[in-house]
Amino acid sequence: MVMASVDTAGVLTSPREAPKRRTLQQQQRIWGWIFLSPWILGFVLFTAAPMIASLIFTFTDFSLSRPEMSFVGLKNWQNLFNDPLAIIALGVTIKYALIAVPIGILVPLGLAALLNSKHLFGKRIWRTIFYLPYMVPAVSSIFIWRSFLNGETGWLNRLLIQIGITDPPNWLQSEAWILQAFVLIGLWGVGNAMLTMLATMQGVPTELYEAADVDGANGFTKFLRITLPMISPVIFYNLVLSVIGVMQYFEVPYIATLGTGHPGTSAYFYNMHLYKTAFTYFDMGYGSTLAWLMFIIALALTAALFATSRRWVYYSSGD
Repeated sequence: MVMASVDTAGVLTSPREAPKRRTLQQQQRIWGWIFLSPWILGFVLFTAAPMIASLIFTFTDFSLSRPEMSFVGLKNWQNLFNDPLAIIALGVTIKYALIAVPIGILVPLGLAALLNSKHLFGKRIWRTIFYLPYMVPAVSSIFIWRSFLNGETGWLNRLLIQIGITDPPNWLQSEAWILQAFVLIGLWGVGNAMLTMLATMQGVPTELYEAADVDGANGFTKFLRITLPMISPVIFYNLVLSVIGVMQYFEVPYIATLGTGHPGTSAYFYNMHLYKTAFTYFDMGYGSTLAWLMFIIALALTAALFATSRRWVYYSSGD
């Protein structure tokens, strides 16, 4: 007598159908791995393997200018903490992060709130205008901003003179103002963060605002008590990306200062020091050590953000 069986989904199957179903699941699993294999192969070859190799280089004296490589233990790490340029470059990066990250979150948040207003005319046009700079290639936009921020012929200083500021700063040649100039350049590309925040704002249930209206809440209270908590996951997402982006900040200062970090060392960012060490002086052992220190800092900051997110990030599907 042939007995029927019940599969995991609660469907009555015969003994002949069960092996067929298991075979189908195995085929689906195999095809899944096949479709994933290009990404897995690319990750192993172009991400995991170089990271492991660079970690090994941190314990070696390895230079591209000579073929031999020798093991030096923790000497590169000792040199790192005794390198004044590395400390200065790390300080410049941290100083810029303290200015750029908050502004990089608050400005797109404010623009999203403005574009989410019911009383703003021409919303689609404004969305396009704010988003278009994000599509401009980075190198082209940096050259545009170099001309715009020129202390003598730049349009920004001309506008400042027109409104009564008779002695505007020489943005890219002043130690006191060059980081603020880079922050202005960074605001050029806030359109992507603005759109993600705007899309999330438009997804907030209207019932919450209607209930707040019944309770007599004003617009600021509704934004503070309803909008911000509901979009906090997207704010957290953009915050993490901003922190990681600052740790990788290189293109703008390198092109704007022609790779010098001048005036002085006010624009000498950490990644510029890493680049010069590895690809100008060909010291790959010490360069890898610099890279791993930045990786450790970025990883620690990201972990700290995730640890604190439990206190202020609200997920509607969870606690």
